Amino acid sequence: MNEIELEYAGFWVRTGAFVIDSILLGLIMAPLLLYIYGWQYFFAKSPIAGPADFLITWIFPAVATVLFWINKQATPGKMAFSARIVDAISGEAASTGQMIGRYFAYLISFIPLGLGFFWIAIDRRKQGWHDKLAGTVVVRKKPAPVKFVKATGQEQYEVG
Repeated sequence: MNEIELEYAGFWVRTGAFVIDSILLGLIMAPLLLYIYGWQYFFAKSPIAGPADFLITWIFPAVATVLFWINKQATPGKMAFSARIVDAISGEAASTGQMIGRYFAYLISFIPLGLGFFWIAIDRRKQGWHDKLAGTVVVRKKPAPVKFVKATGQEQYEVG
């Protein structure tokens, strides 16, 4: 695939991908937490209910996300939008170190009121702070252009 066929994935595409990923993770984590801790877990005041909670809510999402990034260059949410994470300089697959660093850099993007994520909306290359720190960009296939053609008084269109 060459550069002409790709575009940077913007804020709303990436937000949509995040929502999909969050729902999928929730569908896996909530039943496990419910089974282990019962309904009281969802009303507890302590931030971590125990070792299983820590593994399920912190370790599992981190490992799953990074493994998806390394093996597929995307999470299921990004895949739904044909988006993938690549090295910002070469456009090739990002390294394992970049992917792990990118995950930990999420913390830096999140801490100041999520500003590092909102940065995607104004950045020329649609990079969040975590992308800049890891040297990555998120790209996706450009949508095919739609051409409108008038024919016998009815609007027709063709893609491509």
